[in-house]
Amino acid sequence: MILLLILLPVLAGVISFFIRPGWMLRSILLATAGFHALLTGGTWLRQPASVLEEWLFLDAPGRLFLSITSLLFLVTSVYALGYLMREDWGQRQDFEEGMLFTNARESVFVCCLLIFLGMMTLVTVSQHFGLLWVAVEATTLVSAPLIYFHRHVRSLEATWKYIMICSVGIALALLGNFFLAVAATTATGHDHVPLLVNSLVNGAANLSRPWLKAAFIFMLVGYGTKMGLAPLHTWLPDAHSESPSVISALLSGALLNCAFLAILRINQVCIAAGLAEYGKTLLLGFGLFSMLVAASFIVKQLDFKRLLAYSSVEHMGILSLAVGLGGDGVYAAMLHAINHSLTKAMLFLVAGNILAVYHSKSTTDIRGISSILPINGVLWIVGFLAITGSPPFGLFVSELLVLKAALDQGHVAIAMAYLGLLGIVFIGMAAIFCRMVQGYPAELPTFDTSQLVPNRTVATASRFFHESPLSVLPPIVLGMLVTLLGLFIPSPLQQTLIRAAATVSGQ
Repeated sequence: MILLLILLPVLAGVISFFIRPGWMLRSILLATAGFHALLTGGTWLRQPASVLEEWLFLDAPGRLFLSITSLLFLVTSVYALGYLMREDWGQRQDFEEGMLFTNARESVFVCCLLIFLGMMTLVTVSQHFGLLWVAVEATTLVSAPLIYFHRHVRSLEATWKYIMICSVGIALALLGNFFLAVAATTATGHDHVPLLVNSLVNGAANLSRPWLKAAFIFMLVGYGTKMGLAPLHTWLPDAHSESPSVISALLSGALLNCAFLAILRINQVCIAAGLAEYGKTLLLGFGLFSMLVAASFIVKQLDFKRLLAYSSVEHMGILSLAVGLGGDGVYAAMLHAINHSLTKAMLFLVAGNILAVYHSKSTTDIRGISSILPINGVLWIVGFLAITGSPPFGLFVSELLVLKAALDQGHVAIAMAYLGLLGIVFIGMAAIFCRMVQGYPAELPTFDTSQLVPNRTVATASRFFHESPLSVLPPIVLGMLVTLLGLFIPSPLQQTLIRAAATVSGQ
């Protein structure tokens, strides 16, 4: 089953590259996403057998992040159908983000999107640090064309920035792998030591601590670059801002989790080797600093997609902080990863609908969303309340658990700084979101919709396209899920969260 989870989207992606754009291509995308989700659901019913002498194995943390990835991909695939239809209209009307759409790009888009799913799946099941490194690097390479989808000079700049910075980070992570191999070889005296997570954890007492410390630093910095931890986050605002909104949802909701999982793997080895405090100190530092940087840029942000990107930096900081606290904080981090992924994907999808109508990402140009796009206006406010940790949404629960973990361990100063930064982010985002939703726009972009929607006004036509089921149902589903997780955590998910936290913390 593990091989099928990886190979299915990869093969479907290769096939889709040679298929002419149209409904057949889009059907392949949706069918692959649905079948991948069914296979992922099957892993909750029956544990898949390991592959290649446990190089590929789905443990509790891997299952958790695989499920997030598969679910988000399925939901965003539904949204992508409507998105590609809008781009077809863009051929004639100079539609979303001011870019003309060429149908030939649709095949490349679907191809890269499906292979992207395969590589993220590979990350979640990789138990060998070398293979894990290859998988994380592959996600970078295959997602770069998706960022450059609109072929704009800004998207080109964002793509190269993404490739260059993440490649530097992944090179540092590779050096960390070398140090990890030296740590194992130095201790055992053997030439060939498998860099399997379980093998290293079981033999952690024999690892060379100086080399293991060096490996952790380089992997934390390397994978932290891909995760978006400050000050290594500089690619993230550009990539999220210039990507199609459906891609931004996957980058923030799924890709960042892949890098986070890689950090959890090496931290797991450090804990087993008795270096828990060493890892905690670094994770706490990166976490608080990421929250501080994000809060500084969120206040009075002029680009609402960059605003959401900096919000991702903030929440990656919360994840790092929670794992650094240890204990119940690790459970809180697992729950927070789910809640953030669902909420941020929801917000990016709604942002795509807003951007398609207003033709601007400037928060100063957008007013009256509730008047022009009432459903999206409600979702925009709901998403704001959820992402800032307001009750009754899931992020409220996970952020409260992080605070509890800090107080239980006597980290009062960290708890106060954590609360203060959350407050700054809430105030900054509230001012922007409320201003965008309220009032009425002075002027709407004008475009001829008579060929597509006869006898409709501009506002009605806008609502027709961007409040259609394909545009609003995906974010509605995500919003319902994050609300449910704030009120009730299903027993199977609860057990998986507990096992994932226990695995990561070495218990």
